Amino acid sequence: MRKMMTLMAIGLLAACGGGGGVSGDIGQACMAAGREAATPALCSCIQRVADQTLSGSDQKRAAKFFDDPQLAQEARTSDRPRDDLFWDRYRAFADRAESTCG
Repeated sequence: MRKMMTLMAIGLLAACGGGGGVSGDIGQACMAAGREAATPALCSCIQRVADQTLSGSDQKRAAKFFDDPQLAQEARTSDRPRDDLFWDRYRAFADRAESTCG
């Protein structure tokens, strides 16, 4: 399960890496993640999907997953209703970003 979550949280954005010109918490985290295949176009696309599907506070929380995937695991496995609702929104974002941004 943890492997699947990590693949979703990081694998979704595996092509992201360093660079500038990308705005938003998710887009900037994507660019700063150190992935070789990073492009501003991809990270910007992911940010656009985040803007359409996640609140600002959800984006800030999800952006932290890039530096610490354990935070995603904790949110996914939490028993708190608030975390369950966040995870549902995050999964919807991740699925949409994957299908939209490839």
